[in-house]
Amino acid sequence: MNAETLDLARLQFAITAGAHFLFVALTLGLAPLLAAMQTRATVSGSETHWRMTRFWGQLYVINYGMGIVTGLVMEFQFGLNWSGLTTFAGDVFGAPLAMETLVAFFIESTFLGLWIFGWGRINRWAHLALLWIVTLTAYVSAYWIIAANGWLQNPVGAERQGDRMVLVDRAAMLANPDALIALLHVIGAGLLTGGFFLAGISAFHLRRRTADQEVFRRSLRTGMIAALPASLLTLGAGFNQFAVVADHLPMKFAVSQGDTAEQARLQAELAAELGPGDYSPPDWINLPLGLMMILGVALFVLASVGLVLAYVNRSGVLMRAWQRLLTWCVVLPFAAVIAGWIFREVGRQPWTINQILRTEDALAPSVSAGSMRLTLIGFTALFAVLIALDAWLLGRFARRGPDGSALGAQPDPAAEPEPVPNF
Repeated sequence: MNAETLDLARLQFAITAGAHFLFVALTLGLAPLLAAMQTRATVSGSETHWRMTRFWGQLYVINYGMGIVTGLVMEFQFGLNWSGLTTFAGDVFGAPLAMETLVAFFIESTFLGLWIFGWGRINRWAHLALLWIVTLTAYVSAYWIIAANGWLQNPVGAERQGDRMVLVDRAAMLANPDALIALLHVIGAGLLTGGFFLAGISAFHLRRRTADQEVFRRSLRTGMIAALPASLLTLGAGFNQFAVVADHLPMKFAVSQGDTAEQARLQAELAAELGPGDYSPPDWINLPLGLMMILGVALFVLASVGLVLAYVNRSGVLMRAWQRLLTWCVVLPFAAVIAGWIFREVGRQPWTINQILRTEDALAPSVSAGSMRLTLIGFTALFAVLIALDAWLLGRFARRGPDGSALGAQPDPAAEPEPVPNF
């Protein structure tokens, strides 16, 4: 396998998965917060919480729709570029991916559509139940994806039979410790992203003293209330992952700790067992690791201060400066999740399936450097446009405030109906 082709294919998939993860993080973060808002509105009848639900719900729908496109492209790349993986381990690796597809595209999307078009048309309790089902299936979907990824990191519950991997212990795969601790980390990161998204946009409107100050005051508090425990969960699960990494990926752990002696010892052992080769991930994986840890601590500090200041109703230069800072901090959780994803995936190299299938063997033999180069340019341009479009749409509708939300808007009975053409 040509080294350039392999590097281009890895870069292409990294860009695809990374772009998709940006949308997923915000989806996981906003869904439970949105459900909590509608629950409060349904129980109390609060007009403020209904307006909050419609406003943040529209932003959720925009982000969800954009994320679908990147997710579809990623699924296709498994079969087109990485057929070595799907042929060798598709019976094991493909099972959780199939479950995720069923949950995300058949259940989650269906109930989200019912929720979108059910405003004012179905019972309010049934409408609330739809949103909770959407939230639940979003997290079930995340579990199946992480179960598949966790199996690549720690391939338990399967054994090699001839030239294929066969699932022999379903419970071991589903209870994979690598997947479970990673799931907690992702849940925390998602809620942290959603919390700062709410807080940042709310701070923007509070600083500008736009209409619906009560909507954004309550939204800011909701965001900070979610962000603080989420930051603790993210940090706690993240540090606990090191124990799992040390157990299942000792070479990655040695590199992350800068233990060159242990790295050399493991390299010698693996070379003796598996043959000549470099079995160490690149040293630069410590850069995204360091960035993730720094941002994690910074977000915890910001969430701690923000939760206190969210209940301060005074205005002034310092408060406006804090609100401006909080607005810009919306991007920090996204940077942290991408850095963490890079550390998790690149740290497994040179393996696609840890100590079973090398990355170069997972690549489809039919791909070429030319095709990879061409598709890399195309996909990079596509994802750049999607991310820019998502940011533009979110920014545009966020600036409009609740009055600009089309979600759940009731038709104006005074408006004249459009004329029906007479054929």
